[in-house]
Amino acid sequence: MDSLDGAPDPAQLAEAAHATAAAIVEAGRSTDDPKVTARLVRLVDDHGLDTIADLWSGRPARSLPGALWRLYVVREWVRRDPVGASVDYQAGQQVAQVPHVVAGVAQPPGPDEVRALADAVLTGVYSGELDVALERAGAFCRVVSAGRALRADDEAGPDAATLTRRAASLQQTAEDLEAAARAWRARDLT
Repeated sequence: MDSLDGAPDPAQLAEAAHATAAAIVEAGRSTDDPKVTARLVRLVDDHGLDTIADLWSGRPARSLPGALWRLYVVREWVRRDPVGASVDYQAGQQVAQVPHVVAGVAQPPGPDEVRALADAVLTGVYSGELDVALERAGAFCRVVSAGRALRADDEAGPDAATLTRRAASLQQTAEDLEAAARAWRARDLT
């Protein structure tokens, strides 16, 4: 992208996003080397969220680059705020019991456990079943969303509104990740 003169063509940006996402997934899935998988999980750690955002954030949520973008964003959020993620998860697991089981967070779900899940989901993208990884991430987002919504009920004023908005946003992310999983199984996630 840096080699393009002037404003990049949106079609070229879209093509680059889909090509890089497919290449990264294929690179991870074509090897049994745990070092390669670990490097791909740490992609944002090594290259920054902005670099990944430049490539994938503008793609539809229900596309391969869009789904990968959301997985890396969820991981980065959990890494930056594992306490908040675990508080929301703990609050939501009682009302979102099926998604809690699908997500597979170790009990009790503290900061270390939600961090481990975020890494396990991305590891699953490259060394497991991509659709299962997407479903686990979607389930995790559903549980956290439910927890935020419950916590919003206990708040007043702007804090309640913020929690409610964030819960709704995470619920949409869950739906998008689950739709991406279905598309992957149908061989229609590009």
